[in-house]
Amino acid sequence: MSYKQIKWMILLVPTFTVGLWEYIRHQFLMPYLSMDVGNWLTPLILYLISVTLLSRLFNMLESARAALEQERASKVALEARDQLARELHDGISQSLFLLSVKTDKAERSLAGSGHENEIQEIRKTVHEVNAYVRQAIAQLRYVPGQAAVPEGTSLLSQVELLIEETVPSARLEWDLDSTFFSPKEQVELLACIREALLNVRKHARATDIRVIADGTPFVWSIFIQDNGVGVSGDPLHLKDRYGLRITKERAAQMGWSFALDSRPGYTRIIIGKGHA
Repeated sequence: MSYKQIKWMILLVPTFTVGLWEYIRHQFLMPYLSMDVGNWLTPLILYLISVTLLSRLFNMLESARAALEQERASKVALEARDQLARELHDGISQSLFLLSVKTDKAERSLAGSGHENEIQEIRKTVHEVNAYVRQAIAQLRYVPGQAAVPEGTSLLSQVELLIEETVPSARLEWDLDSTFFSPKEQVELLACIREALLNVRKHARATDIRVIADGTPFVWSIFIQDNGVGVSGDPLHLKDRYGLRITKERAAQMGWSFALDSRPGYTRIIIGKGHA
């Protein structure tokens, strides 16, 4: 029953009750009830209606009003989160991109001057802050308590959108029930997948890229693999590969495992839980 219907019921039930009682009283009960007894029975009937039906209607009205207020507050909070996410994206994120461009320019200008280490530290800081900003934007765009969309379906759709935005040619093989992931785990997992895909796009020159996920709530794995040029040496300690180090640190903070296997023609990043 809607809020408006409840209000009309509260208004009409006493009116129709008294009208029906007076009609029955005057048409059928006049030979049996005196005028004084009938006058006393009228407020008594109204009282009984009030403590039974009307009290229930008032409780329903209060519940409906509370639900409307909660929905209104949730809408306001969601709009505020969305506005803050847009400001972060349009303001800080764009500024960080400009700072990254200027860092590249400064690195070329100061090549051979002995300041390469300082420039690399600045680049690393910019990259880390940019990752934190992207993570904050993703958290702001997550709608807490949204039961209308299952969390697993939402995570899968976000992964599909992420692939479309970064490496559209990548193939997705998702056989992982994601409903057991908490909101924080979803945000961190998306950030790890995003970083891995960006690394493939920037460095791999691959023609076959796959994102594979399978497992159970207790043991699961996500693979990002490609047939690109691979990386010689330790990719986690190479120049300009801060994203991989940040991804490894993020996985460690969540209690997940992180592994990277890279050679010419084959590179695989593995993020998992429950493996030895």
